[in-house]
Amino acid sequence: MTTARDLDERFRTGAQKYAAYLETPEGRLRTDAAFANLQEFLPSLRAERPSHVLDLGCGTGAIGIRLARLGYRVSLLDSSEAMLDIARHAAEDAGVADRVTIHHGDVSELANLPATCFDVITCHNVLEFVGNPEVVVQVCARALRDQSALLSLVVRNQAGEVLKAALGSGDLAGAEANLTAEWGYESLYGEQVRLFTSDALSALLKAEALTAFAERGIRIVADYLPSNVSREEQYEQILGLEKRLSRRPDFARVARHLHVLARLQEARA
Repeated sequence: MTTARDLDERFRTGAQKYAAYLETPEGRLRTDAAFANLQEFLPSLRAERPSHVLDLGCGTGAIGIRLARLGYRVSLLDSSEAMLDIARHAAEDAGVADRVTIHHGDVSELANLPATCFDVITCHNVLEFVGNPEVVVQVCARALRDQSALLSLVVRNQAGEVLKAALGSGDLAGAEANLTAEWGYESLYGEQVRLFTSDALSALLKAEALTAFAERGIRIVADYLPSNVSREEQYEQILGLEKRLSRRPDFARVARHLHVLARLQEARA
């Protein structure tokens, strides 16, 4: 099983590989679909005070920088300096460096950030890589400003691994095994990643007085389209279909990634 040291080394040395992946149709779809889901529920910007976003495990900052372009003040937190260096340059290129603050560290550094109460926290494809996902959710819950604040979680979906094996690879035995698998295979770096179900993710949220008010799916059919469908030329059509399917619970539950948006159930003492 992958250790924390392995993960740190992988993300340190593989930052350029990850950045290149995000430029592929598959990587763009994951980012674009997640951002579309998030944008649907973003709190309104307020004239009386800045709206603060934390992009936790931000990687190259793909989501956080988009939020900065909308006018939010964004804190990018990641344990990989190489990833953050890419994010820093991306913020400069996008003209939003004045609204983006870079922080090197892991979730334990959250309490040390200048703004400890956030209007939005994004934690996309982080929980599958950490040893204790419940701790990450707990820290996120404590850092949300109030009941109107938004927590956005994207995780690897167990059901999606079943379809990936059956439809993507024709591996029927693998599909059968994935019905109850707790770990899946992550192809970019060649390592194991934790798998989640919708019920398991809901339990993590409930334990921290969080309620999921929306559930979406990311990459529902895109991975299984036949070769005559051009991922490049028909990208917008594919993305449009994915967005429509994402709003249907029956389709969202079998996506490669689950996207859950949650809020605090009640005011904290």
